[in-house]
Amino acid sequence: MEEIQSHSDNYRSSSSSASSPASRVPSSNFFYLRKPGSLRQPISFEDSPEWEDTDIEVRVDEGGDSINVATTPASPSLSKLNSGSLPSPPLPEGAVVARKIPGASLVWKDLTVTIKGKRKYSDKVVKSSNGYALPGTMTVIMGPAKSGKSTLLRAIAGRLSHSAKMYGEVFVNGAKSRMPYGSYGFVERETTLIGSLTVREFLYYSALLQLPGFFCQKKSVVEDAIIAMSLSDYANKLIGGHCYMKGLPRGERRRVSIARELVMRPHILFIDEPLYHLDSVSALLMMVTLKKLASMGCTLIFTINQSSTEVFGLFDRICLLSNGNTLFFGETLACLQHFSNAGFPCPIMQSPSDHFLRAINTDFDRIIAMCKNWQDDNGDFSSVNMDTAVAIRTLEATYKTSADAAAVETMILRLTDKEGPLLKSKGKASSATRVAVLTWRSLLIMSRDWKYYWLRLILYMLLALCIGTVFSGLGHSLSSVVTRVAAIFVFVSFTALLSIAGVPTLMKEIKIYASEESNQHSGVTVFLLGQLLSSIPFLFLISISSSLVFYFLVGLRDEFSLLMYFVLNFFMCLLVNEGLMLVVVTLCRDVFWSVLTLVSIQVIMMLSAGCFRIRNALPGPVWTYPISYIAFHTYSIQGLLENEYLGTSFAVGQVRTISGFQALRSVYEISVDNSSKWENLLV
Repeated sequence: MEEIQSHSDNYRSSSSSASSPASRVPSSNFFYLRKPGSLRQPISFEDSPEWEDTDIEVRVDEGGDSINVATTPASPSLSKLNSGSLPSPPLPEGAVVARKIPGASLVWKDLTVTIKGKRKYSDKVVKSSNGYALPGTMTVIMGPAKSGKSTLLRAIAGRLSHSAKMYGEVFVNGAKSRMPYGSYGFVERETTLIGSLTVREFLYYSALLQLPGFFCQKKSVVEDAIIAMSLSDYANKLIGGHCYMKGLPRGERRRVSIARELVMRPHILFIDEPLYHLDSVSALLMMVTLKKLASMGCTLIFTINQSSTEVFGLFDRICLLSNGNTLFFGETLACLQHFSNAGFPCPIMQSPSDHFLRAINTDFDRIIAMCKNWQDDNGDFSSVNMDTAVAIRTLEATYKTSADAAAVETMILRLTDKEGPLLKSKGKASSATRVAVLTWRSLLIMSRDWKYYWLRLILYMLLALCIGTVFSGLGHSLSSVVTRVAAIFVFVSFTALLSIAGVPTLMKEIKIYASEESNQHSGVTVFLLGQLLSSIPFLFLISISSSLVFYFLVGLRDEFSLLMYFVLNFFMCLLVNEGLMLVVVTLCRDVFWSVLTLVSIQVIMMLSAGCFRIRNALPGPVWTYPISYIAFHTYSIQGLLENEYLGTSFAVGQVRTISGFQALRSVYEISVDNSSKWENLLV
């Protein structure tokens, strides 16, 4: 304790030396204020008043679906901070006001999360955390990197990974129950948006995937989400840019990802790092928007790493973490008073969040070690000479015995004393509706993104042109049979191999699917069916154009029915290959491993297709059974050769003739049955 006291006194003297009491102004607000005729002066928090417990009255509406919370702030400065510092602009006449969202109270008690190690669940990421979130408020989980912020957020939301185990209790409206689908929204730190859609289109398709009911009923929900996130000016702009049109700024893209969850009108909204990769202006605009959303009744809980003074002033409650330990939970200004009481007052000209993280971030010990042997122009680094571990122990010990911790326990007892109304699921869209929506959305994306299928169409045309010119002028003699078999084999195999070029573009769809799957907006079967159905028009266009080029350059039989079979056969070959790509990319979800797996599969199928060595001569185990019967190349090439040679004959000398089946028998294994080509097409 003497060590803690000495370090605390040292830190207090170093931070207080920067400001004398005469230079301070009353702590009624902690924004930087300017009075007429005076210089701008920062606010000191050492003179903050003693904060009393917040008087909160919880009233459960009978038959309703929300808990109304009447909050009486502990001091006028807090209410002034949250309401008067950043006034909302007046709404123009005729403006549409977004609908109120009923919130829900959320309580977590003795919450501990462990991560599975090599042998057992040993590493505690979150340790005995207590807290609550009320309707109409913003509760922020703050702390340095790897302090357990995101883990605590996921634990409260019930979205922990399989390698984590949770202990403790989570109450929703006073009841131990899981939040049903649609009652809450969760926004990941990294979200994938569809750049080729406008904001309104993206949100509309998201509403169709999430909500049951008719299409026309979901337009109002989308408009409400656009208004709630202040996206009216960007509603008809493309998200990621298209051709020569510029996409949305990063801040607006982050708003769109939040608006996607708002179409469900959730009671509780979890956001992991809403200010991730945002500049100071975009961060302030984002927090003002979230503050407006909270004022509509929604319960907001989010994590944050660092914030400016203005952003800090918008928070209602703070849960401060360090190495999984809760160093404070309570009102924003009470947190400043807590640090001051522990001996770590916020120096002037420093943001409160910067001061908090400076005191509890163990990475600063590395900076202290680096600065021991040198000085800057103003003297030694006296402001960074405190051991962070000592500060963490001091703050944790002070909080456990403080009135703030007792107030949290009292509030938790009040919120869990009586069960309120259970949150109900709004229902899901049917699987058929989701398949139709994903199919139409993918068609729209493919038509707008030139890299998706238009570039592949050009590549297929060039490949067909190259193969056709190499094998042109074969004629219809007996000597051309072997070369014609090789031409068909090369055409089928190389076009299937070329389709791997679409893996990077397909990976974007997989990322969108993964984001929607985590929020239960989609499923594996629904995604695969929608993606495969949407590719049919483009694959049919590719098959017609490539087949025509190859067919006439090589000089195959000039009959319309035979040409149509060739086109249909090649189309089915591309469709099966597209399905194979979808399955592999969905399982691997990595460009490198997907390409490597697909190339390996294609090469093995090409080796067993019966061109390099006739199929009945292949080694029986493995190559003949089962690989040659699994490879779609085998059925495609066999059907095309039967289409070309069955019913034909070749002259041998001046008297003898042989059928096309006899001419092919020693080159490629086909069937003498005329209906065999349709069976191969079906397979």
